[in-house]
Amino acid sequence: MSELALHWLSHARSVMDRIAETQLPSIRKAASVMADSIEARRWVHLFGCGHATIPVEELYPRIGGFVGFHPMIELPLSFFTRITGEMGVHQFVFLERVEGYGVEIMKGYTFDPRDTMWIFSHSGINSVNIDVALEAKRLGMTLVAYGSAAAAAGRPARHSCGRTIFDVADVVVDTCAPIGDASVPVPGHQDKVGPISTVAFVTCAWMTVCTVAELLAARGVKLYINPSHNVPGDATARQRLDEALAEYKRRVAGV
Repeated sequence: MSELALHWLSHARSVMDRIAETQLPSIRKAASVMADSIEARRWVHLFGCGHATIPVEELYPRIGGFVGFHPMIELPLSFFTRITGEMGVHQFVFLERVEGYGVEIMKGYTFDPRDTMWIFSHSGINSVNIDVALEAKRLGMTLVAYGSAAAAAGRPARHSCGRTIFDVADVVVDTCAPIGDASVPVPGHQDKVGPISTVAFVTCAWMTVCTVAELLAARGVKLYINPSHNVPGDATARQRLDEALAEYKRRVAGV
């Protein structure tokens, strides 16, 4: 393995170690709030922009995820459509800084004060995330924010309220990723390669969801888990998947 590959791996491991050493109490606090929402047959809404949509897409629907998590992904705020041209990076960078866009996004959904809003944002400073955070609070939801909170401290927000999502949130989990994200210097180049925020987000996210599952199971709450349907010999996997999706549909319908 190359020297730079090991450099990135060392950085990723150190971030994961710092999460384990410093964030477990905050993760459990966030998980407790989320467990309350799911036990009440309500939602944990997931939101992020750009590469912070990756943990949103990772949590549900997927094998090992369970009903109660509601992904909110605004396609123009994702990097995963075009690079240039239609819905390209230039437009994305502009849109995530437009104040008021997040308010319009929130109009497309139905919320309840028993819900939790879970926002992923590496820097916490961009207007769309702050719009969503402020609207969630206005609607009475508990707001949970995951990102590089300590490293972002003191950075000016790009929103007229003057606050970052970490300032607004009820619960903050620090992903412990460097604010510059990329972590590996390349000889002869100013910019580094090897971003860390995604592995940090996903690490914190699954630690949280596993804790939510632990809390709900201890309360006797049935989890509708999406099973693997690729394991030979598991005759009921499709049935369990259908049950999970039927439960998701019931909750969407408000039944």
